[in-house]
Formats: sequence, structure tokens, C-alpha cells
Amino acid sequence: MNVWKSKNRHKYLLQYHLILVCKYRKKLLNEPIRTDIIELSEEICKKQNIIIKTINTDQDHIHHLLETEPTVTVSKLINTLKSYTTYHIWKLYPKELSLHFWKEHTFWTDGYFICSIGNVSEQTLREYIEEQG
Repeated sequence: MNVWKSKNRHKYLLQYHLILVCKYRKKLLNEPIRTDIIELSEEICKKQNIIIKTINTDQDHIHHLLETEPTVTVSKLINTLKSYTTYHIWKLYPKELSLHFWKEHTFWTDGYFICSIGNVSEQTLREYIEEQG
């Protein structure tokens, strides 16, 4: 069930479905990279006061169901998530990743998918994400 948040004179409920895709659709989100990417995502979201309602991966992309405050800029959030996870995943798996990306330290595509979830219920989206993989 969705719960409205209140802050000062604002009442809000901002939830987004975010999908990040591995560069060149490489199937890199297998264990243990999958677990580390999820943990890194949770770590950076906690620092930014962003709630991850649910998160799951397929082999080449990751789904997030996020809840934010009105002060959060969506593009900055995505940039932070992508850069933070890329930096740390390269520190953990330099040999494995250099087999796929030999010119630059990259992990995600330049683009992303994001939408508010106002047009579907949270439960429908939650079930969809949890069935990934």
C-alpha cells in the first residue's frame, strides 16, 4: 500500500521504475557481480535518502523500484547510481571486466529507462520486477 509522505508543507509520493542496462547488453549480472551491484545500489541510495522498494536483475539489466523526495533530481540520482556502481564494481572485478571493456572503465549504457508508477499499482510492478531473471 502506498503511503503519502509529508515534509514541511508538502505531501508527496514519488515512486519510479528505473532500468539500467549493461553496456553492449553484456550478460554480466551473474553471481557474484549481481549481488555486489545490488549492495552498491542499496548503499548509495541509503546515503541519498532514497528508498529502494524492490530491486532485481536479469543477466544484462537491473530493475529498481525507488521512492524519493521532491528535492531529488532524477537525472542526478541516475548519474550517481551509475557512476558509483561502475567505480566500485571495477575495483572489485578489474580482470573480469577488462575482458569485456578494454578501452574504458564502463559498465552501463549511456541511456536508461525511468517512469513514474502512477499508472500501475505498486503490487503489479513489484511482482514484475521480482519475476525478472
